[in-house]
Amino acid sequence: MRGLDDFLAECDHGPRINGLAGFFAATAAGKSGMPIRKPVVDARLLPSGELLRGLVALHAARQGFFDQHYHGSIPYRLEEECRMAYAVLKYARHRRAPLSLYSLGTAEGTMARTLSELSEGQIRTLSCSPNAENYTSFMAYGEPPHADFFIGPFHKLTKDVLSSDPRLANFAHGFDIILEDTTFQMYSPNRASQIEFVTQHLKQDGLFVFVEKFRAAEEPDYRRREYQKDFGFKARYFPPDEIEKKQALVLDTMFGNEVTLAQMADAIRAHFSYCALTWNSGNFCSLAASNSEENLNRYLSQLATPAIPHEYVYETSLYPTLPVSVAAGQE
Repeated sequence: MRGLDDFLAECDHGPRINGLAGFFAATAAGKSGMPIRKPVVDARLLPSGELLRGLVALHAARQGFFDQHYHGSIPYRLEEECRMAYAVLKYARHRRAPLSLYSLGTAEGTMARTLSELSEGQIRTLSCSPNAENYTSFMAYGEPPHADFFIGPFHKLTKDVLSSDPRLANFAHGFDIILEDTTFQMYSPNRASQIEFVTQHLKQDGLFVFVEKFRAAEEPDYRRREYQKDFGFKARYFPPDEIEKKQALVLDTMFGNEVTLAQMADAIRAHFSYCALTWNSGNFCSLAASNSEENLNRYLSQLATPAIPHEYVYETSLYPTLPVSVAAGQE
């Protein structure tokens, strides 16, 4: 990677591990930012079936402190996480070899751990977080089989670290799926270099899934979607003073590191031939990209209909679009 030293220095100065470090540590420890009630999946929005019910139940049982804050903050993100995990679980069942998944910066790694437990080793996962508090939550239910955790920011997980740590050596040859969950936006708007750095860990035919908050093409649209999130959803879990406090402490800083969907599409296009938008909730979107049209289509075909009321959905496709041969289930 060209300019690696400059990129690593940029990450070292990112808000996530500097100005916002205290917020993330306190929230991950359950000392602040806790919702007044624990978010639970609205089962009416998801398909029925024993496998999905088991996944939802185990996911709820394994959640730590930060997950409760996170899922109470973004409309229907909990349902989307279960929908995504369900698709990965079914995707893995079509493979002969075990599937490896890297969950990048996803707090206590609840989804990754749940997938490893349910699949009984068919899915081997690695989660990472700069906060030791998230590792404590990860280990709260005992050492999970087939699931590992790296304590550190994403840019510290290099190929040398993967190959030299005996616990992580199985991942040294790359991952079949990488999930970036609202991580890049906590460091900088440099999506091109961020994607380039993480893609070194992805297998040639692997999938890269992104969940991020995006700037709207028109600033008033962004603000309206924020109002809807805060007062139509978030108010169910947090009092008004907590919502205002987070806006001033975290979200205003994060805004400077957000990009538009068009900018994200350009950054993805530099590394991947195919991409689809798979979910939208206000200013948040999920994208799936790959250089294997077959694997991307297989993943997309496993996704159930987005589990979110239509009034939260504003984006249905990438612009400029990247080619993909099947619909992403967002109609």
